[in-house]
Amino acid sequence: MNDQTAALNEVSRPSRYLGGELGSLCKPDDQVEVRMALAFPDVYDVGMSHIGFPILYSILNQIEGVAAERVFSPWPDMEAWLREHDQPLCSLETQRPLARFDVIGFTLQYELSYTNLLTMLDLAGVPRRRQQRSEEYPLVVVGGPCAFNPEPLADFFDVALIGDGEEAVGELVELVRKRRRYGWSKMRLLGELARLEGFYVPAFYQVDYLDDGRVAAISPVSDEFPAQVRRRFLADLDRAPFPTNPMVPFLQTVHNRVAVEIARGCTRGCRFCQAGYIYRPVRERRPETIRRLIGESLENSGFEEVSLLSLSTGDYTCIEPLLQSLMREHAGDQVAVSLPSLRVGTLTPELMEEIKKVRKTGFTLAPEAGSDRLRQVINKGIREEDLLTTTGQAYRAGWRLIKLYFMQGLPTETDADLEAIIALAAEVKKSGKGTGGNDVNVAVSTFVPKPHTPFQWEEQIGLDEIRRRQGILRDGLRQKKLRFKYHEAELSFLEGVFARGDRRLGRVIEMATDLGCRFDGWREHFDFPRWQRAFAACNLEPEWYLRRRDEGEILPWDHIDCGLPREFFSAERHKALQGTATIDCRDGECHGCGVCDFDQLRMRFAQKTAVEPVGGNEGAATGEEDPAQFTRVRLTLSKLGRARMVGHLEYLKMFQRALRRARLPLRFSQGFHPTPKVSYLEALPLGVASQAELIDLELLYPLATDRIIADINLQLPDGFNIIDAAVISWKSPSPSAAVASSCYLVPLPDQVPNDLEQRISNLLASSQQMVTRMKKGVPKEVDVRKDLVDVILREEDLQIELTKGGPLLVAAWLLDMEVEQVRRLGVVKTGNRLRD
Repeated sequence: MNDQTAALNEVSRPSRYLGGELGSLCKPDDQVEVRMALAFPDVYDVGMSHIGFPILYSILNQIEGVAAERVFSPWPDMEAWLREHDQPLCSLETQRPLARFDVIGFTLQYELSYTNLLTMLDLAGVPRRRQQRSEEYPLVVVGGPCAFNPEPLADFFDVALIGDGEEAVGELVELVRKRRRYGWSKMRLLGELARLEGFYVPAFYQVDYLDDGRVAAISPVSDEFPAQVRRRFLADLDRAPFPTNPMVPFLQTVHNRVAVEIARGCTRGCRFCQAGYIYRPVRERRPETIRRLIGESLENSGFEEVSLLSLSTGDYTCIEPLLQSLMREHAGDQVAVSLPSLRVGTLTPELMEEIKKVRKTGFTLAPEAGSDRLRQVINKGIREEDLLTTTGQAYRAGWRLIKLYFMQGLPTETDADLEAIIALAAEVKKSGKGTGGNDVNVAVSTFVPKPHTPFQWEEQIGLDEIRRRQGILRDGLRQKKLRFKYHEAELSFLEGVFARGDRRLGRVIEMATDLGCRFDGWREHFDFPRWQRAFAACNLEPEWYLRRRDEGEILPWDHIDCGLPREFFSAERHKALQGTATIDCRDGECHGCGVCDFDQLRMRFAQKTAVEPVGGNEGAATGEEDPAQFTRVRLTLSKLGRARMVGHLEYLKMFQRALRRARLPLRFSQGFHPTPKVSYLEALPLGVASQAELIDLELLYPLATDRIIADINLQLPDGFNIIDAAVISWKSPSPSAAVASSCYLVPLPDQVPNDLEQRISNLLASSQQMVTRMKKGVPKEVDVRKDLVDVILREEDLQIELTKGGPLLVAAWLLDMEVEQVRRLGVVKTGNRLRD
């Protein structure tokens, strides 16, 4: 075991740190000239759900001589272990320390991840500040939506990639390759990057301030650099590379499914929405491309769900025929299709008819504001009557829960608008009367003005006002018996500070990191008093950053060109204050936002035609089944090496997806969510390896057992292996019922109790031996004799036989050790004794 493997026995959810997932890549050293670490400043569960991560990972690894590897922010228990054992933060693929990469590229999705970025640099042994990093350290690059105002982090990164990264990331690594080949200095490399569109190098820009703290000027230090860094654009999404060999995590991530971006950009023009402006123009993939990407991704991953992603999926030109085609193609494989971003105006009865075939767990709509007046201000364009028509249709179609998303604190909002949220939610509930279910969840976040939007000049309400407005909503919704969820005031406050912050905030982020701030977007870890101490120590007033800005003021992000001019945002702001709508440019004339050149950079819509299925597995599991052909097969599987750190539920999901990829003719259960008919043994303790896990499969018809073994093993990650398969009788009990006892080998530690033989003899002779076990911090008395069959002391190990349960508690009592110490010994399950 390498040094950090030992940590897996001591941290929560060790599969976050395993690597080796199906779809991950590990290039040999002799084939690598440039290494880039793709770093996500949040936990693995979140980072692996981000769609941009696998896109860049795939693009970079397809370049000859370039290797991309992944690293995520370690959870606090893993951070503590790394610090205690003086171990560096390493990549998942090769366990290579981050300091030994050529480039570390951070994805910035959320302002409250900034302390995690600094923590990751600290754990890597890479100096935080760019001025402190000498030539041998990696180039630190940032990208993502927060890079459109990179200034709060400008002291810590070398380069920001602004805009679409698919093409630009290749140019980045090619210049790094040249640096290595020709011995360029870091400053030479930065100069070459700064001359490319989309790359911002803060070292080449001077920021001056007025006495009152406002920005006086942002100027390039030389005429060779542009006054504004123009965002990078991907002209044609349909031709852009997209990975069809997804990484399949062991653990359940936030979004664990095939996700395909069907369109990029949005023309709705919601005035609060930064993404709607910085991702313009709209570029759609052709439905044939989408179907191909989904088909290949499902075949290579075994995922059970597909998500069609865009800022407004319902606006996709061919959404109805596309959805109908996907449902026909993949229904036989029990694959669900989800549309995470729908709006009222796009929900036709035909589209709802298709959606309801998938699942009815929850139906989400985002009116954003309670009154028609305020929705006009923000250019949302949803009328109350249309919303209620939609929710009524959803309830009648079988949904039982409607989720409504609103914002409070929008420009011009009054208490009457808050009361309108309460009234609208109550009307939504009424729209489901008589349908058998009409639950409503109301979630309200606080409006945070974002750069590059018409509301970038507006004031954000402060802490006291956030809480007051939340109180109005809480009391009113409670009276209507409606559930209310909200964002903590302090989280929204801090997000607003950094969203429109300047370079001086770097000192605050650094101080907060030193004070222990981590995972600030997580409620259980957010510590607002520490942030207050950091602001006070840096002599900065955070409330100052929430103020209304004058339109003539130089904003900290004015040197970043998102493609839309300041004048357009100003005009939209004034239209908002007048209550004037701007219609979708899909439906009318061009509004002159300035993003299109009407040649290469323009709106690209899919051709609106019927979408025919591409074949595949339509009806694969719905044809006539012959019960006489049904077959039951028992597999024996080994789980060794790092695979022993995959938890039981993670193991079940991993194996189910491997079966889907193997394309075996599995029988499925009946009901709304059919599942394969597969049976397993009881859970193996985490950290215990096995040579004898049993799994029963039910097949629609017989297959040769050697083919079953080969087909499944081809799909299993490293550490898992099918070592035997046999056809068994339908009368045979399930694996758990069939096993009379299981045998385990526990390697002996260097020091064993002098009376070990006597302890074994006494335990076997006793009728009961109670020990105390801690379960979720609560002591629990457990009888370790109850399920024990035998213990044999051998030269190098203990052989323990049990009717059920694991050997860790028994071995811990015999060896006078803690359970976690026994877990680290390398316990192995060696076999099962079956009942007669």
